[in-house]
Amino acid sequence: MTAIQAAPRPFRPWQLILGAATLCLLVALIAYRLLFDVYLAHERQSASQRLDAFALSLDATLSRHDALPGLLALEHSLADLLREPDNAQRVEAANIYLEAAQQGAAVAAAYLIDAQGVTVAASNWRQARSFIGQNYAFRPYFSDAMQLGLGRFYGVGVTTGEAGYFLAAPVRDHGQVLGVIVIKVGLEALEQAMAGSGDILLLADGDGIIFLSSLRSLRYHSLGPLSAQVAARLSTTRQYGNQQITPLAPQKLGPDSATPIRLALPDQRPREHLLVARPVGNQGWQVIQLAQPDEARGAAFSGALALAFACAFALGLAAHLRHRNKRREELRALYAGLETRIAERTVDLTDKINALQRTEAILHETRDSAVQAGKLAVLGQLSAGISHELNQPLAALQTFADNARALLARGRHTEVAENLQMISDLIDRTGRIVRQLKSFARKEAATPQAVTVASAVEHALLLVEPRRRDIGATIITSPLPPALRVIAEAGRLEQVLVNLMLNGLDAMHGQPTATLEIDARREGNEIRITVRDHGTGIPEEVRTHLFEPFYTTKSATEGLGLGLAISLTIVESYGGSLKPHNAPDGSALFVLTLPAASDTDARDD
Repeated sequence: MTAIQAAPRPFRPWQLILGAATLCLLVALIAYRLLFDVYLAHERQSASQRLDAFALSLDATLSRHDALPGLLALEHSLADLLREPDNAQRVEAANIYLEAAQQGAAVAAAYLIDAQGVTVAASNWRQARSFIGQNYAFRPYFSDAMQLGLGRFYGVGVTTGEAGYFLAAPVRDHGQVLGVIVIKVGLEALEQAMAGSGDILLLADGDGIIFLSSLRSLRYHSLGPLSAQVAARLSTTRQYGNQQITPLAPQKLGPDSATPIRLALPDQRPREHLLVARPVGNQGWQVIQLAQPDEARGAAFSGALALAFACAFALGLAAHLRHRNKRREELRALYAGLETRIAERTVDLTDKINALQRTEAILHETRDSAVQAGKLAVLGQLSAGISHELNQPLAALQTFADNARALLARGRHTEVAENLQMISDLIDRTGRIVRQLKSFARKEAATPQAVTVASAVEHALLLVEPRRRDIGATIITSPLPPALRVIAEAGRLEQVLVNLMLNGLDAMHGQPTATLEIDARREGNEIRITVRDHGTGIPEEVRTHLFEPFYTTKSATEGLGLGLAISLTIVESYGGSLKPHNAPDGSALFVLTLPAASDTDARDD
C-alpha cells in the first residue's frame, strides 16, 4: 500500500511577518554600517579640509619669525658685548638694541646668551623680572643654536612663567660662535583663533602633549601615557614648568582614528570623538580636531531606517498595494528633507558672500576715509600760511575801501574807480584761494576719469604757495601741454602732488637757495610726473621705510608720517606707481607714473 506524502504546511502569517521583519532588520544593520562609514568619511574629509587651512595658517605664523634671530645676530654691538661682557657701555648698547628690536618686531622678548648659557642682555632689562643673569643652558634651543645653527622650542618661560615659541640663532665673529640671540613669540592670538573656530582643536608637540587648545581645560594633557624617558627630558628642560601632564586615555591615541573613540574630556561627560590630525611645523607638532560623530550617526540611522522601510515596502508590495501611496509620501518627505538641507546650505553660502561684500565695502570706505584724513592733515599743516594768504587781501580791501570813501568825498572819481578795480581784483584773488581750498577738501566719490596734469599741478602750487614763500624757495615747472591727461580723480591727484611738493620743500628748509623742479611727460601709455628737490637726498635706511604708515623723520608737530603711505595707496588704486630715487648730484626725486587717458577718455572729460 502506497504511503500518502503529507503536503507541506504553509507559513503562517505571523511567520511571514517575522521573516520579513528579520530581513528588513538585517538590511538596516548592513545599511547603517555602510552609511555610517560613508558619513564618517565625509565628516573626516570636512575636518581634514578645515585642518589643512588651519595648518597652513599655523605654518605661516611659525615661519614668519624664522629669519629674525639671524638678522638680529648681525648687529655688531651683540658680538662686541660677548667679547667684552664686563663693558658697561656695550651692555647698555645691547640692551637698547634688543629693546628696540622687540618693540619693532612685536615679539614677546629678545635676549642675548653667552657661550656658557648666561643671559648678558635682554629687551626686558628695565623690568624687575629681567632675563639678565639667568642661565638657560639647559634649554634645547640654546644647544641647538650653538651646534646646529638654529634652535626652535615651545615651552613655559622659567623666569616669567608665560608660555611662548622660542627661536634662537648663533652670534658669530669670524666663524667662531660667541653666543646665542633668542626671541620669544607669543601664540595667544593663535589660541584665540582656535577658540573662535567652533571646533575642538588641539595643538600637540612631538611627544603628544597638548600645549594649545580651543578648550583651555585640555592644556597640558597628553594623548597617552608618557614614557619615563620623555618625563625625564621634560624635567630637565622644564619645558612646561611645574605643570602636571595628565593623559586623556589609558593608551596612546593615534594621530587619526578610523573609528570614534570614547573619551572623557575634563569637565565633560564621556562621549565619542573622531580624531583627525595634520602635521604642522618641523618639530613633529600636529594639529588635531576632535570631531563629533553624532551627526554622521544620526544620518546613517536615518538612511538605514529608510532602506528598511523600502525593503519592507518591496516585500509587501504584492500583498499590500494599498500602502503604495503611503510609501510614496514617505519618500517625498525624505526628498523634501534633502531639498531643505540644500536650501539651508545655499542660504548659508549667500550669507557668507554678503558678508564678504560688506567687508570689501568697509575696506573701501576705510581707504577713502584715510585719503580724506590725509587731505585734512595737509590743510592743517598749511593753515598758518593760508590764513596769512587770506589776511593780506582782506587788510588791503579795508585800506582800499577807506581810500575810496575818502576820495569819493573829495570828488576824485577817477581814483575811486581805480580803488574799486583793485578791490575787485583782491576779491577775485581771495575767491580763487577759497574755491581751491573747498575743492581740495571735498570728499570725492571713487570715479577715475581723465584729469589734465597742468590743471592739477596749478592747483597744487596754489595750495603750497604759503609754504614756498615761508622758506623762500623757487618752484620751476616745465611747460605742461594741455594734452597730458591721466586716469585719476582731480582732488586725489592734487593731494598726491601737494604731499610730494611739501616733502620737497621741507627737505630744503634752511638752505640758502632752495629750488623745486616739476616735470611731466608721456612715455608710451603712461604719464610720468617728476618732483625733484635740491636737498640732501634720501638716506638708504630711510628709503626702505618711506611708505610705512606713521614713519616720519619730522617732529610730531610737522606730520604724522601718513602722507606718502596715503599717496601710494591712491596711486596704486589707479594702476600707477610712486618710486623715490636719489639723483647723481645727491638730490631726491619722486617719480609718479599713472595711466595716460585715451582720446575717448578726454572727450568724456
